[in-house]
Amino acid sequence: MLNSQGRPTAPASAEISWRDTFTGNRGLQLEEALIFETGRPDVSGVDLDEPAPFTSRLGALARDEEIGLPGLAEPEAMRHYVRLSQKNYAIDSGLYPLGSCTMKHNPRLNEAMARLPGFADIHPLQPQSTVTGALALMEALAHWLLTLTNMTAVAMSPKAGAHGEYCGMAAIKAAIDAKGEGATRRVVLVPESAHGTNPATAASIGFIVKAVPAGADGTVHPDAVRALMGPDVAAIMLTNPNTCGLFETEIVEIAQILHEGGGYFYCDGANFNAIVGKARPGDLGVDAMHINLHKTFSTPHGGGGPGSGPVVLSARLAPFAPVPFVRREGDALSLVEHEEGTQALGRLTAFHGQMGMFVRALSYILSHGSDGLKQASEDAVLNANYIRVRLSDLMSLPFGDKPCMHEVLFDDAWLKDTGVTTLDFAKAMIDEGYHPMTMYFPLVVHGAMLIEPTESESLASLELFAMTLRDLAMSALRGEKERFEGAPYFAPRRRLDETKAARSPVLRWAPRKPVE
Repeated sequence: MLNSQGRPTAPASAEISWRDTFTGNRGLQLEEALIFETGRPDVSGVDLDEPAPFTSRLGALARDEEIGLPGLAEPEAMRHYVRLSQKNYAIDSGLYPLGSCTMKHNPRLNEAMARLPGFADIHPLQPQSTVTGALALMEALAHWLLTLTNMTAVAMSPKAGAHGEYCGMAAIKAAIDAKGEGATRRVVLVPESAHGTNPATAASIGFIVKAVPAGADGTVHPDAVRALMGPDVAAIMLTNPNTCGLFETEIVEIAQILHEGGGYFYCDGANFNAIVGKARPGDLGVDAMHINLHKTFSTPHGGGGPGSGPVVLSARLAPFAPVPFVRREGDALSLVEHEEGTQALGRLTAFHGQMGMFVRALSYILSHGSDGLKQASEDAVLNANYIRVRLSDLMSLPFGDKPCMHEVLFDDAWLKDTGVTTLDFAKAMIDEGYHPMTMYFPLVVHGAMLIEPTESESLASLELFAMTLRDLAMSALRGEKERFEGAPYFAPRRRLDETKAARSPVLRWAPRKPVE
């Protein structure tokens, strides 16, 4: 069915099932059953000889029933996973507008470098004398991370952004304990607009979290911090640019308030990709900051990892950096594996961090150079502001129509009385071939829609995205609720009950009961 604009729509009076062909396929978008429904547990795609008689050493741990894995021929297994991959939205298939997540293009040059045998084929338990090239790469990446942030030390081992937060806050706790203030400095200030990992990290280390209210302009004001400051405050955890897509212009004064009060400044580095080459956190008074290598330096993001979240530390916290770290003595490099001194934080994780991510990040830095890194930040900000300008006449901005940083934040005020919600709007984007933006975050904005196009997108890509959202917005304002209420209509699956899925997840497959 076509509407007056010639666009396919679903009938308002009928529920459309995805199974509208005999096979369930839609053209080249093939339907795919669960692998347990496809395969047979009584057969195997591999011929294995019966083992010679042996005595098991598993004892009570030995399996006493069939393993229950489905048997598939190799083509069946290959097709199954290829078809599943085609149902995933990816940065290689289209613009990925998730705000705060920075889903940017991963240059293939970086991937080629990470697959070089000297990096891809090494093992963390090899003798250090056999991996001097890897140590040199770690040293080079650490050097550039320190140069770009103007900090004193860097911990390379944290495996993700949240792990990096833990590292930085653990260093702050160690510094406070070393001064004998561990029993009194128990409070960490966290802005209301912060990432959820910030208060969770502080609480997991044993701190008490106090919220800092956001100002009417979406930023944290020094007076709000000053009002909460006291001898019990250990630190503040502030994101800059913040999660509203705005630069915290008074960050230097906020850092000064913390330092004068004996506290530390932790900066959430999730949005560092907006200011690389433009501002150095060390110049702003930051004591610790994690760097998401996927956000800033284009290592792959999502899919469960591998992540990487190096943490840069100021001179005040450098003595508390964890092991391992690379040490240079003349021309010789070594990986220091054991705690040194009385203040060292110790080890946070096994081994040294994610070598593959280190290779990709350094490749990105060296291929861009200082001017390229600066331009990437500028283009990220430019692209977000392009989206802001193209949509601001239809969609409402909670903090006024002023320049943003690398992401632009809309609220749902413009949807009032339309019968369309932020969730409805996001689901309709799926029908148009786009992954939805970040929804309902940050929590300080009602019905938030946070869009980050990244610097990877061309003008043509941005314009098509903007025009698509304009078409959706005008449709909502015209009262065409049927386009949104049942969306997505054209995805492999219809809208799920996400609340039920979260509260009552089905995590284990069981055979379906036969129909009587």
